[in-house]
Amino acid sequence: MRRAVCPGSFDPIHNGHVEVIARAATLFDEVIVAVSTNYAKKYRFSAEERLELAAETFGALRGVSVVPMGDGLLADFCREHGASAIVKGLRSVQDYQYELPMAVMNRQLTGVETVFLAAESSYTHLSSSLIKEVASLGGDVAGYVPPTVLKRLTEGRTAS
Repeated sequence: MRRAVCPGSFDPIHNGHVEVIARAATLFDEVIVAVSTNYAKKYRFSAEERLELAAETFGALRGVSVVPMGDGLLADFCREHGASAIVKGLRSVQDYQYELPMAVMNRQLTGVETVFLAAESSYTHLSSSLIKEVASLGGDVAGYVPPTVLKRLTEGRTAS
């Protein structure tokens, strides 16, 4: 069985994430969406909320499961879950330059390979940070996030 891990903090999940994970599901028998926490980041959603939103978003995709990554190295998480690959979406050269050293280190640590998928051109401008900023200022992000995420992003917002 070919198993891959798609790691991320997913705060929030956007359509670029969905597109890459859906494509990964066609390439691998099983894809584990590993929801991680980067303690240097300021989160809009708690870890539990991010797990819940990921499960709601990816639950209908064949062969995709959602689990918390927990603390520790991604390479060790992959080894513990029997994954032979990490899937990362790339939007730009800057993403590649950021991801390449980690891909080499992960391969050297445990032998896990990183597979880079080029983002669909209509999603190359998306980032979770940008989505959060636009949504917090009342901008319309409906075309960029799954419906369940949109609902959670706009909860409590009143019309002015």
